[in-house]
Amino acid sequence: MVFSQSAQAVPSFARQTGQSCVACHAGGQFPELTPYGRLFKLTGYTNGVRGNPLAAMIVGDMTKTANNDDGAGGTLSPKDEKFIADFASVFVAGKVTENVGGFAQFTYNVHDRQDAQGNWLGFAHSDNFDLRYADRRVDANTDFIWGVTLHNNPTVQDVWNSSPAWGYPYLATTLGAFSGAPVSTFLESQQQLAGVGAYVYLNNSFYAELTSYQTAKNFWQFLSLGSRTGDPDHPLTYLSGSNPYMRLAYTHEWDAHNVMLGAFAMNAKVLPLDSNNFPIFGPSTQYRDVGVDAQYQYLLYPHTFTAQMRYIHERINDDTQNLYAGPATLNSFKLKGSYVYRAQYGASLAYTNVNGSADALAYPSGTPNFGSESNVPNTQMWTPEIFWMPIQNVRIGLQYNYFTRFNGASTNYDGNGRNAKDNNTTFLYLWAAF
Repeated sequence: MVFSQSAQAVPSFARQTGQSCVACHAGGQFPELTPYGRLFKLTGYTNGVRGNPLAAMIVGDMTKTANNDDGAGGTLSPKDEKFIADFASVFVAGKVTENVGGFAQFTYNVHDRQDAQGNWLGFAHSDNFDLRYADRRVDANTDFIWGVTLHNNPTVQDVWNSSPAWGYPYLATTLGAFSGAPVSTFLESQQQLAGVGAYVYLNNSFYAELTSYQTAKNFWQFLSLGSRTGDPDHPLTYLSGSNPYMRLAYTHEWDAHNVMLGAFAMNAKVLPLDSNNFPIFGPSTQYRDVGVDAQYQYLLYPHTFTAQMRYIHERINDDTQNLYAGPATLNSFKLKGSYVYRAQYGASLAYTNVNGSADALAYPSGTPNFGSESNVPNTQMWTPEIFWMPIQNVRIGLQYNYFTRFNGASTNYDGNGRNAKDNNTTFLYLWAAF
């Protein structure tokens, strides 16, 4: 689940507001937010009356890999072509006071890792967390929303689905042969950190936010439950000092249309870990991410159309020289469009293109299946998907991941005869919230 996204559609919000899922989620396609859903989040999840704050969700799925042979008589994905109970989450979400509300998700991954005997081990952890204080002032000329947020995953506080935390794919295979690829920028990789930020939203048009992140330890340890210092499988991510994040966006709504144009940036200094996964205080790996994004929605029943674009340029300076041999760059581009009819039948198409500078330490050659003969992360893929929502809190989907390039080449990318298309996967899932 390190490489997948989580849902923000929780029935506790529907109970609190008295609205159906379609009010907050575009065409009912959680977690895509409508203008009403974005205002609900920006005003601190406080609209409506307090009620039962508990909710849950469960996901079952099956992955079929085009070529699951590891080249040595074994398999890359031991659960290939098997329908599994993948993970389940419990939510505590909703209104606390007239100005305070929040969203907390705790997840149990059934197939987290295997022990030396090949037995699967589960993993329970705090997933996404967002606690807010917000206020709103409205008069004849001004609509002003301001707030502060405490959260544990960069961009989980964002209200647009072009941002990394809530961006497509909303569900993805966790056990496919290509797990871990394409390579992600720092902002696109799920991190359990401690973030405190402030934001303003003026006249439903201009949004600005400034957040600072640090290691989720000591007082902030509840934001990183499941990750521990020295843990061999889930070590705590250590940052050096405070790490700033900035977000700007312009939005406009007319008739059934709404659009957003935005920009964001983050500077993160990540400390290395020793052989026992304890932090080494000193030189760090510095990630500087700068990105632009956009979103368009058309919402007029029975039709819903949404489109998102995101581009991130990352500059990396590894003073530790543990991860990168020299200064490096990574570029990530994602484009996605979806259509939903009558809040029941939907289809989407996404395009992903990742490329970066050559680095023999970061992208070594000679590694079967996952290596790069040209020492680059360059990967290109298309993801078509169809889905059906028989009721508003259940989605059944079929997703296909089609690679035209993988780690720098379309054929023999690892130097051991594996082709990009060998990593193509079919992903069938059942997603339900209660």
